[in-house]
Amino acid sequence: MRADLLTDAVDGLDEALAAVDGFDEGLVAGLLRPQPAQAHGLAALAEAVSGSPLAARVAEAAEKTAAGAAGEDHFVALAAARTALLGSVHDALVLRVEEAVGRPRDEQRAAVAGNAKDAVNLLTAARSWLCDVARSGWQGIDHELVGGAVPVVSAMLPDAALRRLATLLDGFAAELAASCPGATLERVPVRRWADLWSRAMLLTVPGAGASAPGVTEATGRLLPLGVDVQEHATAVQAQVHAVFEPADGGTPRLVRASVSAPKPDTVVGAGLWQLLRPHMSLLAAVSEGRAMELDAMPVTGEGDLIWDDARARAGEPAEVFTTARVALPTAAAFPTAPLDRHPARIAVPVLLEGYAVEEGEDGVAFQVAGQRLAVDTDRVPAAGPLTPEVVASSGACVGLLRWDAGEFLLQPLAVERTVRKKSVAVHAGAWAGGTTDKAGVRAEKAATDAVNVLRERAGRLLRK
Repeated sequence: MRADLLTDAVDGLDEALAAVDGFDEGLVAGLLRPQPAQAHGLAALAEAVSGSPLAARVAEAAEKTAAGAAGEDHFVALAAARTALLGSVHDALVLRVEEAVGRPRDEQRAAVAGNAKDAVNLLTAARSWLCDVARSGWQGIDHELVGGAVPVVSAMLPDAALRRLATLLDGFAAELAASCPGATLERVPVRRWADLWSRAMLLTVPGAGASAPGVTEATGRLLPLGVDVQEHATAVQAQVHAVFEPADGGTPRLVRASVSAPKPDTVVGAGLWQLLRPHMSLLAAVSEGRAMELDAMPVTGEGDLIWDDARARAGEPAEVFTTARVALPTAAAFPTAPLDRHPARIAVPVLLEGYAVEEGEDGVAFQVAGQRLAVDTDRVPAAGPLTPEVVASSGACVGLLRWDAGEFLLQPLAVERTVRKKSVAVHAGAWAGGTTDKAGVRAEKAATDAVNVLRERAGRLLRK
């Protein structure tokens, strides 16, 4: 891997992010009566897209907003400009990663779903609420304002075509409600809330919902690379990254398969797998080091498998590092849908070997071809045997290359290390399908006991 390309500056990146940050800061105090600093941020956003087809609309929107006279169309234009800038950052970083790893690039655009009939009145209501939020700013939110999203979300949820936006609004409103009143906030998640606001705003434009990736079918062999676990207090998701080899001999592709489940906050660590296993047989294949044979498995235009156990069966043994050395270098990524282009979405599977390990106060880092690559061990899940100490003793690593806080980071999925003169692989998802590991068994038992207690209590409440 050309690690030097990951540390070299990307032309225009800092300027694009500065324009986004300037606009985001304006949303903190609100855009009802913008102050000079906010007006400067609006002007900088307009200047950043002055060479694009958005130029005239965004310039007008920035001027009207700075004067406190912005309408809904102006806020939509500002959200579009912000999204376009972050999309350009995404594209530049992805291109840099592709150059660094030398992987083939897919020039095709992501297929999109067919046109859906939009409920214009509901989209208008959602847009109106989002504009009110932007005018008040994060420091001006209160329960009355945030509660305005409730009837809109309730009306949208029964409509499958609007469920994408409804889910986004529901989660966004819940985060805002948990932070009310905004005037007392000591720390504001500026980038995150601006991300959610701008994405929701664009999804209120009639026809935007139809830009969701279309769905085709995949038949062939699936070779798992590793599992990324994302855990919250009330939910957990496991996302399996894999190489898909089409049965017709076509180009191997990088794909993902995800499974999510609600959870009580008392279920943590290896106990999470008990909630996820019943919903996806792929987790057992990951644990056992096996491939899976897919038969007409639905897959989106962005490479996300819509998992159906009836369309998959266990295949031959497939060792992760063999897959990474043989199949990964020729696997092409699916293109990213326009509205999904964002630096936070970057998660590129890579194989690193022959690196030196640095350990310091800042954590673990790999020296790759004379370049330092930070390792994000905070993303290593507690639901498996992979630990920062194991990562630090490794000589090869399969991981996800991400970009955060201005630099590329590596999230380990599996590592190889030498134990008693033998090469041993340790996987973050090793316990996904069950384990005989002593630590894993203890954690599973503790989780089982917690789940049984909760079920018993729930049963008592229902009987009452």
